Amino acid sequence: MRVKARAKINWTLDILGQREDGYHLMDMLMQSVSLADTITLTPASEVTITTGGYPKLPANERNLAYRAAIALQNATGCRKGAAIHVEKRIPVGAGMGGGSADAAGVLAGLNQLWETGLNQQELEAIGLTLGADVPFCLRGGLTRTTGIGEKMVSLPCSRLYDLVVIQPCRGLSTKEVFTAYHEKADIPRPATGDAQLALENGDAALLAESLGNVLQAVSQDKRPPIGDAIAALKQRGAIAALMTGSGSAVFGVFESEEDAREAARRLRSRWASTFYCRTCQESVLITD
Repeated sequence: MRVKARAKINWTLDILGQREDGYHLMDMLMQSVSLADTITLTPASEVTITTGGYPKLPANERNLAYRAAIALQNATGCRKGAAIHVEKRIPVGAGMGGGSADAAGVLAGLNQLWETGLNQQELEAIGLTLGADVPFCLRGGLTRTTGIGEKMVSLPCSRLYDLVVIQPCRGLSTKEVFTAYHEKADIPRPATGDAQLALENGDAALLAESLGNVLQAVSQDKRPPIGDAIAALKQRGAIAALMTGSGSAVFGVFESEEDAREAARRLRSRWASTFYCRTCQESVLITD
């Protein structure tokens, strides 16, 4: 079985508070994009994992895809095995949910392969135990996501956008970024309601005015190339450019596929980790 596990972007990211256990309360507009890892699942006597495409990716119990398989076993009592191979294309440490996408792909794929029969809600509940972005990566499409990532409202989306994604520097520690956020004053907040309306109606101009990520200023302070990449995307014609998640990837929104592909081609000479992709309405695609 082959599974395409798609990345995500944050159109908006806002922090509304913090729980006593340290988890942050979020308000985010998130959407799946076509940039994806490929996961191959083969029946086996036990759960094993191998990886490709990124040399430092762990191929052991620290890998979220492996942990997803064990979590599904524990939740269902299933004792079937699988040989899992993850071929990475989503940049690592980018804020694009690559590890969460892999976990979601394994949960959805093995739920079919092992015939465990869990519904979407049950899979998302298991996903939340693995990471806050896993439930979204299971559901996909466009959502307004609140709580710590477990409260999602799926939204209509009348237009798909052509994007250029750049990872201009090494990743950041999410914990470090959130800590620095609390020490920074006067951070501008996204107009999340307006951005939602813009995405639902396909209003690119309103979308460009409404986007925002409260972590961007903090991450940019720690990794100035983030700001450089955002400026370069705008110089190449992006109608808007923003950091996704806690970084370090940024994305630019373009009016056409032709414009986006040309911008990606030119920017790749400066940043090797540059990708063309599109927003989409599905996150996990399973093929036999």
